[in-house]
Amino acid sequence: MTAVKSCFMEVRKWMTVNFLKLNEDKTEFIEIGPYVSLITTLDLGDITITPVDKAKNLCFLFDHQLNLDAQINAVSQVCYLNQRNLTRIGSKLSQDLKVQLVHSTILSFIDYCNSVYGKLSEKNVHKLQKIQNNAVRFIYGLYGEKRRESVMPYLKKLHFLPVKFRIKFKISLLVFKCINNLAPNYLKDLVFLRETRRRSSR
Repeated sequence: MTAVKSCFMEVRKWMTVNFLKLNEDKTEFIEIGPYVSLITTLDLGDITITPVDKAKNLCFLFDHQLNLDAQINAVSQVCYLNQRNLTRIGSKLSQDLKVQLVHSTILSFIDYCNSVYGKLSEKNVHKLQKIQNNAVRFIYGLYGEKRRESVMPYLKKLHFLPVKFRIKFKISLLVFKCINNLAPNYLKDLVFLRETRRRSSR
């Protein structure tokens, strides 16, 4: 706990030097591990923080087990709400406009920080895929009997990668940028190229 307190004081000092104010009311503490934190309170001098099960950083929810269930549920809630609102005005929209609205109100939430989804469970990937499938049905009006049709041909027509491949693409893109000096130093320093020895064939 001494190290945590020291780190907190350093952050506060840095923010003061850079004319920033630390919002103590929004400061949260989360202990990462398979079990619920045994720490009841964290005394940081003039403030006391109670550990939480999930904490938000840059609008991304982290839970103490890092299974990202809370984040996926939050994304699902926002996307389904947006889809419901779009459905109400769908009959008055052209197909091109529908695609633009799906990009801005649904896919943007699915893709946000999706490089963190590298080890996401199949259950959570399926949740996000259902959202994307519903968005495709909205664009092409696949309701009633048409709802039973496979959305894969329509995904190809729209050039939409399925969710699991969107995640792999984002991770691959970040790695590509790191090894080609196109990424920030804090990312490039995390990637190391492994030298492979060629075996001579006789």
